[in-house]
Amino acid sequence: MECLRLFWALEKLNYFLEECGFEVITDCTSVKSLLSMKTPNRHMLRWRIVIQEYRGNMTIVHKDGNICKNADELSRCLLKNNIDNPAYVPEEASPQIQRKGISFEDMNTTFFEVRNSYSQDRNCSILSQLLAKDCKDNSLIHALDEIWNQSYDEGRFHLLDGIIYHRTKHTCVMKFVERSLINLVLKEFPESPFSRYLSGDRKRETIKTCIWWPMWQKDVAEY
Repeated sequence: MECLRLFWALEKLNYFLEECGFEVITDCTSVKSLLSMKTPNRHMLRWRIVIQEYRGNMTIVHKDGNICKNADELSRCLLKNNIDNPAYVPEEASPQIQRKGISFEDMNTTFFEVRNSYSQDRNCSILSQLLAKDCKDNSLIHALDEIWNQSYDEGRFHLLDGIIYHRTKHTCVMKFVERSLINLVLKEFPESPFSRYLSGDRKRETIKTCIWWPMWQKDVAEY
């Protein structure tokens, strides 16, 4: 970034610096090392060519960051885009948009039902504690049932806003445990007047992209 700032300054102040001696005071060693770099990349080479044009008149002075603290802060102090700024650019006024109405939408209660159901399930309760921790707790991991333990070891569970999600190769879906919600899903797919008829394979693929629970494929086949 310091090399880019020097490149930008030389480009903008070209008319004032030509045939004049000047100093470049910086707290970044890369500005000095740029001129002695053996294999610069494409961007570095471009900056190096521009800087070398002023090499006879320019003196690079390196100062540590603490010594050059005030200058370093000034280099990162942005100017406001107002009439006091010499580079002021007027902003175009955005067109007025007439508001026809305001809509409010409440979060579906199913979200809270799913989250509250975790406290009633032993595996979900343990899994929520594991996912909320930064490190693994072997005692909690061994307390999980086998199918849950296997999915946890594979890194398939994620916790977001108190909801457990199960990740597969291409999907990451909500985890259900309450039987009433699972039965509702099994019923809605074939029996709802708003759902089209799906074959067994299509039904499994559709449910797979929405929710997950242990042994869900067996429940879908039996239903």
